[in-house]
Amino acid sequence: MKVLMVNGSPNREGCTFTALSEVASALEKHGVETEFYHIGTKPVRGCTGCLKCRETGKCVFDDDNCNELAAKILAADGVVVGSPVYFSGPNGALCALLDRVFYFSMGKFSHKPAACVVSCRRGGASAAFDRLNKYFTIAQMPVVSSQYWNSVHGFTADDVRRDLEGLQIMRTLGNNMAWLLKNISEGSPPPAQEKPRQFTSFPDGK
Repeated sequence: MKVLMVNGSPNREGCTFTALSEVASALEKHGVETEFYHIGTKPVRGCTGCLKCRETGKCVFDDDNCNELAAKILAADGVVVGSPVYFSGPNGALCALLDRVFYFSMGKFSHKPAACVVSCRRGGASAAFDRLNKYFTIAQMPVVSSQYWNSVHGFTADDVRRDLEGLQIMRTLGNNMAWLLKNISEGSPPPAQEKPRQFTSFPDGK
């Protein structure tokens, strides 16, 4: 089993990486492999609503790492997405990637356990945490919980290492993710899906 650790910070080994590493250490103690994926600092496109992905199964814009990230999530057994908190929200580049990844991958990630972790200096963590979890809930991905909301606090990686409560939250998250993955691997298949999918858009204005 393998969990993809998505570092959605422009800093490769900063606060977000430190939080993700604590989750990874707990997972690895249970025999779960981890792979880190850093989204980097190169420009990222936002979704243009062209709908070409419905024809091709991937984003038509292949000049950033959107399609690569989608493929890695699909190949993993679980995913943990980490982000710094900017103005009470996740990194905009990360959200631009996830908007596109989750739109053209709708249905492909179903029943894959997922979680997010956020890092802030002082405030805004719960709002960013809520924003990231919405990607998982719309994709029918079981959201793995911890003993508190998944956040760490600090301005530097060293600060985060002194956040003993935050680090324990990360380890508990890793333990819970490992437990769920093992139960899924040994248990029953996922539930049947209702088809066709129903959409309510009120095109007649009523």
